[in-house]
Amino acid sequence: MTSAPTWIPVATVDDLWEGEIAEFFVGDRPILLAHLRSGQIRAFDGLCPHAGFPLADGDVDGDVLTCSAHNWEFDLSTGAGINPNSCRLRSHAVRREGDQIVVSLTEEWSQ
Repeated sequence: MTSAPTWIPVATVDDLWEGEIAEFFVGDRPILLAHLRSGQIRAFDGLCPHAGFPLADGDVDGDVLTCSAHNWEFDLSTGAGINPNSCRLRSHAVRREGDQIVVSLTEEWSQ
């Protein structure tokens, strides 16, 4: 039997303008929120899967995030790797509850 997801408030919509990314924390776990120009909000683990560098320090061009450590590129609408395409960001369910942005972390955090 599976349990219902736990939704955790992470930020407010005023904390994250459209077209921006920002790092927030759930306990000691960094979470990257991306507010896409389409209006959708996406949530990912906040560290690059390549070298563990903070993704919030990267550059965004449209829906493409470039990690500032090694220039790996990710599609923020899906989390898929672009360059290289063999990797992807770990994504989390996200939704709005009024002005709150809440996420459901389904996987355990390991550093």
